Order: sequence, then structure tokens, then C-alpha cells
Amino acid sequence: MIVMKFGGTSIADAAAIKRTISIITKKMRSKPVVVVSACSGITNLLHQLVDFTEQGDKEHSEQIISSIKDRHKDTVDGLASMVDPKRPTPDTTDINQKIDNLCNSLWTLSKAHMGGQIPDADKAYMISMGEYLSSNIVCFMMNAFGLKTAWIDARHFMITSRNYLCATADIPEVTKRANSIIDKAFKNADAVITQGFMGVTIEGDPTIMGRGSSDYSASLLGMVLDADRIEIWTDVDGICTADPNIVPEAKGINKLSYEEAAELARFGAKVLHPLSIEPAAGKNIPLYVLNSMNPDGEGTVVMNSQCIFDGVKSISYNENIRVINIYSPKMINTTGSLTRIFSIFEKHGVSVDMISTSEASVSVTVDAKAPIDPVVAELSKIGNITVDRDKSQVSIIGKNIIGVKGAVAAVFEAVSDSKIYMMSQGSSFLNLSIVVDRPEMMTVIRNLHKTFFENGN
Repeated sequence: MIVMKFGGTSIADAAAIKRTISIITKKMRSKPVVVVSACSGITNLLHQLVDFTEQGDKEHSEQIISSIKDRHKDTVDGLASMVDPKRPTPDTTDINQKIDNLCNSLWTLSKAHMGGQIPDADKAYMISMGEYLSSNIVCFMMNAFGLKTAWIDARHFMITSRNYLCATADIPEVTKRANSIIDKAFKNADAVITQGFMGVTIEGDPTIMGRGSSDYSASLLGMVLDADRIEIWTDVDGICTADPNIVPEAKGINKLSYEEAAELARFGAKVLHPLSIEPAAGKNIPLYVLNSMNPDGEGTVVMNSQCIFDGVKSISYNENIRVINIYSPKMINTTGSLTRIFSIFEKHGVSVDMISTSEASVSVTVDAKAPIDPVVAELSKIGNITVDRDKSQVSIIGKNIIGVKGAVAAVFEAVSDSKIYMMSQGSSFLNLSIVVDRPEMMTVIRNLHKTFFENGN
């Protein structure tokens, strides 16, 4: 059995879905469990629908639902025209009725909460409607193309916490339910299709697991099903040595360790969701990152670190961060200072990415969107606080990079013309991160890439 996840761009329209179905066709002997996201751009529209509903904007709410309905019906029409003429012309009545019903349920909820606060469980249901629509269409068309496919509702097995808009999976419950449900589905089908991103509480209330979490859904399914492999199909040729939008010379990476991939995801790489690595690693299941636009491409395989060589693999970044500096001579020879400082961040729900300390000072980085005003106000009771804004974090990621002779010296040489506000070496020897002025970020990334990947290294 394999688990295949297809992102929004892989099912963006009729042509993309046909291409995705052709990819699945080649894997039918492996009993594919297919996890799909919403069609590209649909989740953004659903977030807008939530906003317009709460604002009491009935006209724009209705327009969004109408456009969602029309787009999915147009996709069905386009796919129906692509079916081999030797096969029966698919009757699209049922799938179009399904689209009508799903969009009508959206409109019912929108009208019920027009001008008021939408309960989080109802928000989760509305925002995840894109996955219901896309998975039904893909399943219908796979059968129309001659692939015996069963559709299952992820909310029958993806049990989560009650944090409705950013839920976490209840792995024992998912394990208990997923195996029996999916095994039963395969009794009358050669492939199974379900949804990523969504879940349900043990009481049955709808939840979602946060933006981009379909990768995590797929990896988690791969783990509980003991899959032979997990494939994440996206719109890029695997993971690269840098963001190709910044460094056109970036190269594809054939192999990464689970730890390296997790660091890349955590430090800004957008190809994989940060939570998607751990489930695969837990069962030592190879995870492939592949391009649905280039299905014959090699992509990247993420696997056990014993199969991976030491050295720098990629340069990642977080473009917009803030550095909070805490200085207090009172911390010298005093125990518990760090505990007190980080309890304040925890209290206000602000996550810290990097940290650099001395006896009298502590510097940390946080995302620029984090609400830091109450944190700064409380930290001011400890010592002098300054906040450096408009900064970027650049991270050099690789297995045992501290053991690579000259690596740190090469970093300093590459950024010699830029001001470094902070440097942090991960305790796992997987990353070396620096903080620079945001306008300098692209130059720093390009210089580092030249040093490690373009100068014969």
C-alpha cells in the first residue's frame, strides 16, 4: 500500500486533474490511498466567505459560493470531455448534484450566521468544503476513466483535539479507525480517495488542522497504515538547494534525512509541512516529494539519516522576523532567569525560533506576525528590552554541518559585507542560522549558495 497526496495546484483544473489521474493509474498495483487538498485558490475563497459572512455582507458571500460552484462544475465538464471516446460518456448528473448540495450547505451556514460570529466548528466545516468538493470530483472522474475507486470521508477516522481551527490528531484513535475503514473500502475498489486538512472531534464536531496540513494528513495515514512509501505531489521538482525564485541556479536534492527535511520545513521551506516528517520517520517510511507537472522527474526522497552523507544540503529562510533583546545585569549568577523569560512567551502564546544567550542578555527571534506587545511589556519588568524589526533569518541546513571543515568560516566569508545581528547553532548540528537586515536577505542567500553549491564545493 502507498499513500499519495496531491496539493491544490495538482488538481487546480480539469487538465491538472487528468494529469493527476494518469499518475495514480501507474500506481494502481500498489493499492494507492489518495489524499487531496482543495483545488488551488478555493481555501482562500472560503476564508473570504467566512469574513464576509461575519461582516454581514450577503451579496459578496453569495457571489463567492456561486463562483466556487461554477468553477467545480466547469472542471467536471472539462474532465468529462477528456474521457476516452471508446468509454461510455460519463453521466455527470450525480456529481453536479453533489456540488449543488455541498454549496447549498455552505449557503445555509452562511445565512444562519450572517452578521454574527461563526462558531469555530462551523468555520472549520466551511473552510474545509474545498476538500469535500475536490475529492468527490477526483473520485468520480477516476471511476469514469475506468479506475475502480472508493471515496471515504476523512472525518470517519481523522479524530482530533477540540482546537477546531488548528487541531492535532489523536493518533491512537486514528490508528484504530483508519485501518478498518480503509481495508473495508479496498474490498470493492482498487484505489481509495480521501481528504487532507480536515478532521473531527471524538464528539463529531468538524475541525481543521491548519494551513498546509494535508501533507501531515497523508504522512499520518502512511504511518498508521504501515505504507510502503508516502508520496507528496506538488508543483516543484522536489526540494532544492535554495528557493529557485531567489536563486535560479538552485539544484534539486536527491536525498535528505528525516531530520534535515524537518529542519528545512521548520526554518521556512514551503515544500513540506513541518509536521509531515515525524510520522514517516516514526515508521521509517520513505517520503517522496514529486512534481505532478513533471511526473517523470526524480524528485527528492526523505529517508533514514544513515543513508545520507554529511554536509550542507540547502539554504532556507524566514523573510520577516523580529529580534527581541533582553538585557539585565540582575541575571548574572542568578538561577531561573531563562525559565521566567520563556514562561512569559508561553503565557502569551508566542513561539520562539532562535535563541542566543549570555549571562546578562538573551536574544530571541519571533515571527513578525506574532503579537509581541504584551510580551515586551511583561519582559520590561525583568530588564531593558529592545526590538529589532524588519529582519530576516537565513539558515544553512545539513547533516553534521559543524563537522564539515571550513563550513563556519565559509558562512562568515559569504556574509562579510552584511551586518549579522544574531547567530545560532542548533544543538543537533543540523542548522546554522543568522539574522540579517531584511533588504539584505536575498543577497545573503545568493552569496551562501555560490559558496556552498556553485564554486565547486
